[in-house]
Amino acid sequence: VFEYFEKLCAVPHGSGNTKQVSDLCVSFAQELGLKWRQDEVNNVVIWKDASPGCEDAPAVILQGHIDMVCVKTEDCAKDMAKEGLDLCTDGEWVWADRTSLGGDNGIAVAMILAILADGSLPHPPLEAVFTVDEEVGLEGAFALECSDLKGRKLVNLDSEEEGVFTVSCAGGVRLDGFLPGVKAPLEGEAGYEISLEGLLGGHSGGEIHKGRASANQVMGRVLYGALERVPGLRLADIRGGRFDNVICSRNHAKVALPADRAGEFEAFIQESGAALKNEYTGCDDGITLACERTALDGALSPEATAGMLRTLLSIPQGVQAMNVDFPGLVQTSLNMGVMELKEDGLHFGVSIRSCIASQKEMMVQRLKAILELGGGSFTLRGDYPGWQYDRNSALREEVLEAYQSVCGKQGTIEATHGGLECGLFMEKLPGLDAVSFGPELHDVHSVKERLSVGSTRRVYEVTRELLKRESAARK
Repeated sequence: VFEYFEKLCAVPHGSGNTKQVSDLCVSFAQELGLKWRQDEVNNVVIWKDASPGCEDAPAVILQGHIDMVCVKTEDCAKDMAKEGLDLCTDGEWVWADRTSLGGDNGIAVAMILAILADGSLPHPPLEAVFTVDEEVGLEGAFALECSDLKGRKLVNLDSEEEGVFTVSCAGGVRLDGFLPGVKAPLEGEAGYEISLEGLLGGHSGGEIHKGRASANQVMGRVLYGALERVPGLRLADIRGGRFDNVICSRNHAKVALPADRAGEFEAFIQESGAALKNEYTGCDDGITLACERTALDGALSPEATAGMLRTLLSIPQGVQAMNVDFPGLVQTSLNMGVMELKEDGLHFGVSIRSCIASQKEMMVQRLKAILELGGGSFTLRGDYPGWQYDRNSALREEVLEAYQSVCGKQGTIEATHGGLECGLFMEKLPGLDAVSFGPELHDVHSVKERLSVGSTRRVYEVTRELLKRESAARK
């Protein structure tokens, strides 16, 4: 498994940059002499006939996505669009030097490739499906043609907690918001750059409940408070985040303000930094807020600044409702993952999630109302369905039995607030039965991402055991 994982990690494969890793999967299929299909968006499907004596068993779909979220530390010079990862291990964990690892979901692809290469494993007909751009709105799964897939049992290997088997997920939609504003020359004001850094960030589905600060939301709050303290403050720049579905870990802004109020502004930033440090103790202990003088060539008008900051302060962030059927499960949330002030105004992206379709729509309506009041606008993209819990799933029971057999303990059935591709496959393949599981992965979508070696071994054996059991089934 890790031989394949290393080969995958050796080529760049961030979302939107998957051609090279897609071609690598095709080359693996060719080396193994297997039938394959690669579509125009770089999804890959590989077929393997049943092992001898198992031809009558129903086909099983094994699925994972080949794109990763690319993040790196500030001192990392690696061009992740052109270079592979530098893997590290202590024998128990695997991580990448100063970048995200992409264990989400490269380890699934590696396990599936290892299964396809295994000539000793009894198995039913296999259909390996590798999708692209899952991390930016399930784009590959949306585009995938499924008419040549015969399997009606889907094993999705895109979960991150060993022994936890996911049987339901949230649906979601991405909202691109816009608030207009054009810069004008300064009028003798002092310029400042404000830096908000040191936050943990994380996955906006799997970690939204942990109370971690969003740098985008906090910076909006800080600047609104600064405007109250220093009237006449003008926004010159604000930017943070790269992905809608990642809790933003740092934000940088620039403001112009009356030169005679500079001391008050600096004192406010110092006070706010101390307040944030206290507020986020235990979940974002590394948070820092600082400012320094800088040269500016222009800024928004005081009126545009006030309207923009008022609107940012009004936009909700984080958990909005908890699920009553699965205690501890987030039902509805939203995350402003990206913002950038451009020549025409502020552009930002929000990821909205809910396992209740009506609540997802309600959050869209709320943002629409806020933006309309603030003179802004929005567009929607990447709307995907949730995955409803199936109380009569046969595959769920088979997976639990395989896990008990391999690991000697009972698995846990859960729903997730994260977005999985299973919901889309459910729509495309009527009658599909699905379960999602995977090895222990911590801090995905961040530079602290790490993958358990021992857990990978066990989950791989559980998958093999499941396929052995499926090979004995009959149509």
